[in-house]
Amino acid sequence: MKILTVLTYYRPHTSGLTIYAERLARAFVKRGHQVTVMTNQYDPSLPREETMDGVKVVRVPVMARVSKGVLAPTFGFVATKLVWQHDVVQLHLPQFDAPGVAFRARLFGKPAVLTYHCDVQLPLGWFNRVVNFVLDFQNNMAGRLANHIITYTQDYADHSPYLSRYASKLTPILPPVEMPVPAPQAVSAFAERHRTKERKPVIGMITRFASEKGVEILLDALPAILKKYPNAQVLYAGQHENVMGEQAYFNRLAPQIREYEVSGHWMFLGNLDPLQLAAVYPNLDVITVPSLNSTEAFGLVQIEAMKNGVPSVPSALPGVRQPVKMHGMGEVSEIGNAESLASAILKVLDHPENYRGDIEAINTAYNPDSIAQEYEKLFAKLMRNK
Repeated sequence: MKILTVLTYYRPHTSGLTIYAERLARAFVKRGHQVTVMTNQYDPSLPREETMDGVKVVRVPVMARVSKGVLAPTFGFVATKLVWQHDVVQLHLPQFDAPGVAFRARLFGKPAVLTYHCDVQLPLGWFNRVVNFVLDFQNNMAGRLANHIITYTQDYADHSPYLSRYASKLTPILPPVEMPVPAPQAVSAFAERHRTKERKPVIGMITRFASEKGVEILLDALPAILKKYPNAQVLYAGQHENVMGEQAYFNRLAPQIREYEVSGHWMFLGNLDPLQLAAVYPNLDVITVPSLNSTEAFGLVQIEAMKNGVPSVPSALPGVRQPVKMHGMGEVSEIGNAESLASAILKVLDHPENYRGDIEAINTAYNPDSIAQEYEKLFAKLMRNK
């Protein structure tokens, strides 16, 4: 099968969406499919075409940026050629260009499947309201043109204004999650370098530094946590500097973070590759995902942590609360409530024995090969109908 995957950003850009797309594309290749990823050349230094892990990546030049999106005038021309050459089109939303690609798929009689990652809620401001309106319109057009839509969980679909419109062509499929196995010496070296045996407990937050992630909620929860555990520290992995559209947010929280950095209670680890990140998880006592709005739909890092025996404390957002509810490895806190977050984290830290899940079952449920098979069944069904 020739599969065309289309999304705004692909690797080396790091986000839950790009990681999902990369894992699924690689799983398709391993199962013998020909996969092409069409995306934007958001960094001019990236090659226009290359092959990554057997996946052909085609990048379209970018003329300008709009908020967190891009304008690529030749995107439609390239899409016409690639849609014609492939058997099925998989689009990752949110994506401004999705309706044009979905229209070409319909025109050429190729099934189009949307993987809907999240509703978008940009920060307040008239310009962001305009961007949100345009993106919502584009996503809705893509939804009408597509043959089928995939979401992570029914919980998220039931609370999404977008997905509730398309219940008749919606299927929940869990996201693909895989982590390399770190060498024992890498785990111990990380522990020694960051003093995780002395500065305990260790609270992990693994994400881009963005306004919807709720970093300030964790910052405001820390005094209560430190009162009971004076040696606690937060290890923050992920891009925190020069995040597109988030500089003002980072600048606002920087003074508060700097105080915790000086006292040794907060450390930025930077953007880590999967092998480096794999050495971090075994050093954590708990991970938190205190996200604030529906831009967060699941939190893949929760499953990565659970696969390493680390419980999670997410906010009660639809979809985001599901990993803990499904696997019993953690506690759910109220959205945007620092006191609730501190209480939930302390509950997990005080009684870690209560949050041991079935790791083997978790590994099976999120295996990328299993997820790829679910997509294959859907693709085959849609192609037969065509």
